[in-house]
Amino acid sequence: MATEATFTVPSEEFPLGTVFEKLPEVTVTLERIIPAQDVVVPYFWVRGTLVDDIEGAFTNHPGVEDIRLVDSVEDEYLLRVEWAVEYSGVLSTLVETEIPLIRAVGTTQQWSFEIRGDDRSDISEFQRRCRDLDIPITLTKLQALTPLETDSEASLTDTQQDTLVLAYNRGYFETPREVTMEELGDELDISQQAVASRLRRGIKNVLGSTLSETEVPGR
Repeated sequence: MATEATFTVPSEEFPLGTVFEKLPEVTVTLERIIPAQDVVVPYFWVRGTLVDDIEGAFTNHPGVEDIRLVDSVEDEYLLRVEWAVEYSGVLSTLVETEIPLIRAVGTTQQWSFEIRGDDRSDISEFQRRCRDLDIPITLTKLQALTPLETDSEASLTDTQQDTLVLAYNRGYFETPREVTMEELGDELDISQQAVASRLRRGIKNVLGSTLSETEVPGR
């Protein structure tokens, strides 16, 4: 089943993040991506500033060949970037694993990427490739494109879903476990008891909505 995922990376880990060194207040949004001869050529918007030389706000980065201003409207600038083919990063990994990028938004704190795979294995392969390249991505959301709506999804609170996704992504459900509840709590900034409660209630809700229509032998 087609699956959408959202992940984040630190702002400095993405080449266009160099703009935040001079313009920390702006927001950068990738408009679209065009794969062509193994080169990704996206258009992107910079919003929230007025400068005479927006191109010059981007300092040199090994992942970028060229940035050019295409158009501007008040405090919004449309630019085009040509990436260095040899640079290994988030976008080159998406192209390599043939995963479409739906949207990417960057601020001085972090970049958030929304991607889509034909099934969950595509997302897993993308994550594996990022780990191999030491690209520090953090999965924050994972869901079916066409939700089985919402019996399971609607029964989960946002905090339960976030905790379950983080626990799954960090290997809590592996044998042996790759992360403890205490470590999950540190990352979520909550107590170990709160993590346990969210996991217990979340799993109960998922199982309840999944098994509610299942016929039980002997009934």
